[in-house]
Formats: sequence, structure tokens, C-alpha cells
Amino acid sequence: MDTTRSPRDASGPVSVLLVGPEPWRERVRPALGGEGLAARSVGDREEALGAVTGRSSDVDCVVSAHRLDAGTGLDLLEALGSAGSSVAFVLAPIDGTESLACEAVAAGVDGYVPIGDGGADADLASRCETAVARAREDRDRAAKASRFEAFFADPDRFVAVLDPDGTVVRANPAALDALGLDESAAIGKRFWGLPWVSFDDSRRDLQRAVRRGAAGEYATFEAGLAGDDRSRFEFTVRPVGDDVTGLVVEGHEVAERVRLEEELRESEELHRVTLNNMTDTVLVTDDDGAFTYVCPNVHFIFGYSVEELYEFGTIDELLGEDLFDRDRLDAENVLTNVECTATDKHGREHTLLVNVRQVSIQGGTTLYSCRDITKRKQRETALTQLHQTSRNLLYAETKSEIATEVVTDATAVLRTPAAAVYRFDREANALVPAAVAGALDERAGGLAELSPDRTTAVSRAFVDEQTTTRADADRDEIDPAPLSEFGDFVAVPLGDHGVFVAAAADPDAFDEVSEEVAELLAATAEAAFDRIERETELRERDRTLQRQNRRLSQLNRVNEFIREIDQALVGARTRETIEEAVCDRLTSDDRFAFAWIGETAASDATLRPRAWAGDERGYLDSVSLEPGADAAGVEPSVRTATEREATFVSNVADRLRDAEWCPEAAARGFQSVLSIPLAYDDVLFGTLTVYANEPAAFDEMVRSVLCELGDTVASAINAVQRTEALRSDTTVELEYRIADRSAVLYRLAEETGAALRAESDLTREDGTTLVFVTVEGAPLDRVVDAAAESVGITSVEALRETDDGGLVCLRVGDHFLTRTLADHGALVRELRATPEGLSLTVDVPDSVSARSIDEVISNAYPGADLIAQRERTRPLDTRGRPGRLADELTDRQLEVAQVAYHSGFFDSQRDVTGRDVAAMLDISHTAFYDHVNRIQRKLFASLLETAPGAADVE
Repeated sequence: MDTTRSPRDASGPVSVLLVGPEPWRERVRPALGGEGLAARSVGDREEALGAVTGRSSDVDCVVSAHRLDAGTGLDLLEALGSAGSSVAFVLAPIDGTESLACEAVAAGVDGYVPIGDGGADADLASRCETAVARAREDRDRAAKASRFEAFFADPDRFVAVLDPDGTVVRANPAALDALGLDESAAIGKRFWGLPWVSFDDSRRDLQRAVRRGAAGEYATFEAGLAGDDRSRFEFTVRPVGDDVTGLVVEGHEVAERVRLEEELRESEELHRVTLNNMTDTVLVTDDDGAFTYVCPNVHFIFGYSVEELYEFGTIDELLGEDLFDRDRLDAENVLTNVECTATDKHGREHTLLVNVRQVSIQGGTTLYSCRDITKRKQRETALTQLHQTSRNLLYAETKSEIATEVVTDATAVLRTPAAAVYRFDREANALVPAAVAGALDERAGGLAELSPDRTTAVSRAFVDEQTTTRADADRDEIDPAPLSEFGDFVAVPLGDHGVFVAAAADPDAFDEVSEEVAELLAATAEAAFDRIERETELRERDRTLQRQNRRLSQLNRVNEFIREIDQALVGARTRETIEEAVCDRLTSDDRFAFAWIGETAASDATLRPRAWAGDERGYLDSVSLEPGADAAGVEPSVRTATEREATFVSNVADRLRDAEWCPEAAARGFQSVLSIPLAYDDVLFGTLTVYANEPAAFDEMVRSVLCELGDTVASAINAVQRTEALRSDTTVELEYRIADRSAVLYRLAEETGAALRAESDLTREDGTTLVFVTVEGAPLDRVVDAAAESVGITSVEALRETDDGGLVCLRVGDHFLTRTLADHGALVRELRATPEGLSLTVDVPDSVSARSIDEVISNAYPGADLIAQRERTRPLDTRGRPGRLADELTDRQLEVAQVAYHSGFFDSQRDVTGRDVAAMLDISHTAFYDHVNRIQRKLFASLLETAPGAADVE
């Protein structure tokens, strides 16, 4: 076991251990009592070994007797050597002999001092001191030699020992490997003669360095090895001893040093950059909490510089006391996620997450890793509040409630003193304040409406659909109004709904987290607005569906009675039947309370009831049916007859004091009225008026259907009258004089000076009418040329020419007057035009109202004058089948027959051929003859197939 102790301070007293029997010690102790010596004694060998080899031993010198209780002093010396002790040993025998002295010297004692009878002499103390000094020198030399050998054996270090003249005495393996030599080739050579790069400067540098070393100076140089230009060594020459007994040359490759230095620099730069840019701050303290290391990025969290943080003294001043349990840290060695708060240099409070670990780094024992989680905590707090806001918004039923909830919660979520919601009014095309809170609510006059024109920060956020801050407004030079008085603000769009605004006086109130929270709050509000719109849309859709269902049900009911009326009209043979059926069907099943049809009297335009049904209760007798000066105050049926437009009264009660008929109607429970005209081809047959027992009973759909019903009823009345006219033998003859240039024949007669007479007419499938006209008193060519240029005549064809005129066929674009009169049951007896005017004679059957025919003619020619009205009796068709042949002919066959007849094709001495007529009709002559054959067959069938009965002959 190595018991070598660390060398003691040579300036202290020499500690001497006396080993021997008590009489011997009594004789020796007086000699060692002088200054500079400290003696103590033990009695035997084992005690001496323990005192010298113990870890706390301070013995410098052992003075031993020759004879001990167990062995001799020399045995003790051997035992100390075996134990590795190097203390000085002096043998002081009683009555020593020469042989013992020789034996002691051979054993390696540091001193031999015999003790006589008179005791030890004074030389013992000096001999002890000398022995101790010598032992110390031996130990120093051994230590130096040991260190040098360790240094010399370094495999990564070039080491050589030189004589003062530069001769190589020793070279370590690393040096021999670098030189590429074995030991025999290197030893004995001058150092500069070794295989270095053969540069004169390098050799001279080597020689100068060796000479300086020999002169007792330290010298350095660089040299490269031969055969490897890239390897260069940096050497240091050290002199050995004050009198320079030798030189030690130590060297290492420069490239390795450069590489290591570069790696060190890169490592230091990496750590510096990492520590400067990492978000976590690392602090190291000693056991007392004093800082031993401060991370360079400490300002990221705390705002202090490294020097300022050292001035805090301890970490308790920064993070607070009792941050963690010291006993727990000792037990676990590391504590993670310790949450605390700290205030930075600017007074802002931060929430930190700290990891604490026990370390041993340059006097530091505790490492703190601090992470700033302030933003995360803010987000957590904001999200918690936003969750509550979202729940509250689920119960909001209007957009105003949503806006109020948002601005109220915004002051808590964002910790901002002012908030507002602008809603976009589509009708006004403006951003209108919907809710305000905080400082904005206290502003005198409130917030003004904003136009969405990007001139203000709020309107820009809405139009561009992006968040706008005070910094954005200042950068882009946008008017911050109405937020000019605030140091910072954020405006977040709410989709198509508007803008959310939050403002504060602090210029740095809204950081990244605040903007994010504001956008989350705005998104929550936008979702709530969308929900309200969807729910509103769904409710409106439900109401629309309900209305549509009601309208569909009502339409079904209306269609039902319309079908019933149509069926009744189909089977009706008289006007009275039609009118009664219409009134009955309208009031059946309590559809409507009362319905009646009235006709205007020819004399004074007073309405005369013709048919009615329902709960009339004397209403028609109690109201006036005469026209009045105030059209709005007369009974709806009278107004309809006067204006020929439908009259609708939604609520009779609204007009009780405006019209005399209203109280009478209200007294009978009539609350809404619809009156429609019964007109066909602008001829008014009467009015149909319907009454209901509830307000607004006639919606748009019902009014539209009933107005169409009025047209259908008027058409049916006209058809019945036409049918009755064919059976009637009594007619009223009406004779007119017309001087109206809108009449085609009058205008043509005036231009040509001819007398024109309409022989017949035919309406074609394309809507045009062919009129066959006899010309007298003017050349036929003149009439044809004038007709070709006349407005209203699309084409003209000369059918036959005579000495005094001839016959032409005119094609006019609209229905000719004769066709219009025939549609109303009247027959044109004569239509003649001269340059002086138009003469028209019409036969009106007694089943047709002469007033309606007069109205037709007056509508066509406002300047027509009725000059005669006569009653006549016309003979019945003896065969009792009036118009049967005409009904059997097709329109095309009827056209062929008329053109052929009027062109003289059927005359006995005809001058026109079938080809000529075919050319007039723009058909082939084969088709013409086929039509003629069919016409003749139908003609003879109508004459011969059915013989007249006795009842048919007068």
C-alpha cells in the first residue's frame, strides 16, 4: 500500500518520532528539545509503524534505538520501507559498534549517532535536520523524474532531450514516429541534422533555438518534416538546470492545434448563438442562491442585461422565495414544471415554467431553466372565457344580443378598456354601431356610422376582410377615426356582418397573443351571427312553406270551384244560365259570402243586377249602384264598370267613414270585396263582384284566378250570344257613317277616288285577313298600286278587271272589322267606302245587346256616327241548317272557294283558268283542283244527303 504523504511545509518545525525503550528515550530526549524540533515518542515497532504510515501522520524523522521490544531498529527501517514510507531514519544505538555502523549504512539509514553513557550529544539534532532535508530533496527529485517520464511517454507529444550543443540524447516514441527514424538513427545526431524540411531558414531557426536554450533561455520555433509538407510542428526549447546541463525539446503539430482551436471557437460560437437565441433562460447558482452563471439571453424574459442580473445578488430576488422544496430536490435531483411569476425590468408580469436540477459547474450547484409561458397562460385564460362566451352566444336570439355579449366579454377577455361591434347595414350601405362598451360607451355623441370605402381603419378591415391594427393604419396612412384617441387598437372583420373593434390607451396594448384572442372572439361572434341568419332563414323558409301550403290549399280550393264553373259554362246555353252558375259556385260551401253579376244600363250607366247568390240580406237594395263624382267612394262594382279594371277592398272596416256602401257591407259581415269586369274584345258585358266574411280574403293568387275567371265568363257569354244569334229571326239593323282615316277602305277610296265595297272576308291561320273588295269608278291598277303602298295592307292581288273597275283581294295584318263583329254575333250587311266616308250597315240579333255592338264599332272607330237603327225580321234557312257547309269546310278550302268564286272561275264564260287561280293562291294547279273537288263533294252532300222535313217548310 502506498502511504506516501503530501510534502509538509519545510518552514515548520521538524517532527521527530523517538522509538525505543523508556530508558533510551530518557537519554535521547534532551538532545532533541531545541528550537526547530518537535519530538514525541513511542515504545515499540508496531506503534511506530502506525504513527508513521497513518493518513494523519506528520512525522518527518524517526530516531530509533537499536534494540526494541520486538526486533531491532534496522527491522523497523525495513518495515517502513515495505510500507512505502520515505521519512528520514536515524539509528541511535547505545554503545554502538563499527560493525553495527556498517550494517546500518548498508540498510540505508539517513544517520548513525551512537548514544554514550552521558546521553545523546547535540549532534543528534543537526543530524536529524540534515536527514530530513536530504529526504525531502530525494522526494522532490523522484517526483520531478516521475513527472518528466510521464511527460516523455505522452504518445501525442514530440519530446527530445539534447545536450547543450544540440546532440540528441533521448527521443520519445512519438518523436521517432514523426521523424520516421528508429532510436539508434536519431541518438547522437545534432537536432537540426534530423530529417526536417530542407529549408535554410528552418535549419537556422533550429540552431538559434538550441543556442538560446543553451544560454538558459526559453525558445520556440516551427519546423516541418521532410516528405510531408503539410505537417508542421511548433517546438519549445527549455534549458535543464541553472547551469544548463541539457535541453528538453517539446513539440506538437500546428494543424492539430489549429483544428482544436477552430473546433473550440466553433463550439463556443454554437453555444453562444444557442444561448443567445433560445427562448429558455438558464441560470446557475451556488448553495446560497448567488448567481454563478447567467445565460446571455436573459433579456428575452426579464429585460435585464447579464450585469444587471448579477446585481440582484440571489435568485430569490428574481423568482421569489420558497420556489421549490429543497429537501425534495435533494431527494430527486431534479424538479420539473415549477410554475411561478416574475416581474421584468419594465414592470410586466411573466408566468414562468422552471426546471430545477442539481449540478456541479464551476462553483454552481443548482441550475434553473426558465421558460416564459405568459402567452400560453393568456391563451388558456382567454380560451376559458371564450368558451363561456360561446355558451352564452348559443342562447342569444338576436344580433343585438350577440353584439352586446361580445363587447361585454371583450373587456374581460382582452383586458381592454373599450370595445365595439359595427354591423353592416345592407340597405343603408354603411357600418352602423350595434354595441359599445367601456370608454367608447362613455364617448359623448356615440360612434358615427362609417361608409365601407376603405378610408378608415374600421372600414378597411371590413372591405379587405383582414385584421387592421394601429400600426397598419400608421404605416399605410389610414385615418384611425373613430379610434384616434387610443394608443392602440385592433379591428377584426366579422365576415359580411361587420367589424369587431377593441381599443386601449397603451400604445403596446395588443401583442401577438391579444390579436389572436381578438380574432378568436371575432370568429366566435361571426359564427353566432351566421347561426342567427341561418335560424332566421329557416324560420322564414318555414313561414314561406306554410304560406305556400296555405296558398296551395287555397289554390286547390279555387281550382276546384273554377273546374266546377268551367263545367257549368260548357253546358250552358244561355247567358242567364252562365251568370247563375258562376254565382252559385262561388258561394257554395261557404267559399265566399255573397256574389252577384251586374250589367250597365244603356241609358244612365247604372248597374242592374242580373244574377246573385249567397247571403245578400238586402245589400243590393240598400246601396247605390249609380256612378258618382267620387270614383273612390262608389260601390266597388260601379267603380269596376266605370274604370273597367278590377277593384279590390282588403278591409271594409278601414273605409267605414269614406264611402256610404261600407257601413252597409260591414253590417252584413262583408269585410273584403273583389269586383272584376266581364269584358271580351274590349266589350263590357257586366261586372262580377264577390264578398268575403274576413279581411284580406283575396290574396294576389285568388285575385289573379278570379280575374281570369272573369275573362272566361265574358268569353262564354259572347259564345252563347253568337250561338243564339244564329237561331234568332229578329234583328236590329244599325247604320253608321264613318269618316276615320284609320279605316283601311276609306283611306284607300280617298286616295284613288274609287268606290269600294267589301264582298267577303276570310281569316287565315297566320292571323291575317283576306278581304275581297269590288272596285268601281277608278282603274283597277290605280287601286292596286295605292293598296300596295298603304299602311295596314300587307299584300294586294287583282282578281278580276272590268271596264269600270274590278275585284281585288287585300291582305290586312289585323282582324278586319267584319270578323270582329262576327265574333260578337253581329253580321255586316254592307260595308262601302267612298272618298266622302265609310258606310256600314250591321244586323244585330235580338239575343245580342245592340249596345255591345255599338261599343265594338266605337272602339274600332271613335268617330263613328249611328245614323239609323231599325228592327227587321230575317227569313230562316228553309233547310234549318244555317252555316252547315261553312262549318264543314277547312280554312284552306274556304279560302280556295272564295278566291275561285270572286275571280270568276265558276262563271259560265270565264276568262280565268285553274292555273291562274292556283298562282293567286301560291299553290300548284293540281292542289287547286283537288281542293275544288272536295268543296263540290261537300256542297252536294249538304244539299242531297238529308231531305227537309215537313216541320222545316214554312
